[in-house]
Amino acid sequence: IKKTLEELGVKPTSMIDVSDGLSSEILHLSDQSKVGFRLYEEKIPMDSLTISTAEELNLNPAMCAMNGGEDYELLFTVAPEDFEKIRNHPDFSIIGHAVEADQGNYLVARGSNELIALNAQGWDAFLNK
Repeated sequence: IKKTLEELGVKPTSMIDVSDGLSSEILHLSDQSKVGFRLYEEKIPMDSLTISTAEELNLNPAMCAMNGGEDYELLFTVAPEDFEKIRNHPDFSIIGHAVEADQGNYLVARGSNELIALNAQGWDAFLNK
């Protein structure tokens, strides 16, 4: 990823791995960067097997994706002027954008404008010893 970003001339403004769950990591970025985030359910990449397994278990696939851990993906932000450089790149999934901190952190539900508050339900290394 480092080489690809360098080739595109993009320097992330923040970055974290998603090993403790996407929702939890978004909240860490929000706290450290003093911004809020809007994530879009339809933009979150999910494997078809994950979706079908969640549905089989009567679980919401998006909530599984938001709160599951051990994904080992990198979550990062870029400056608005770098958005077009990565917008259509096949190695990146753009799942949302930053907003003012007082607007909070929400998932925008698929097919609606319903805002679902993000909660840290993933792994917490300090609590789960």
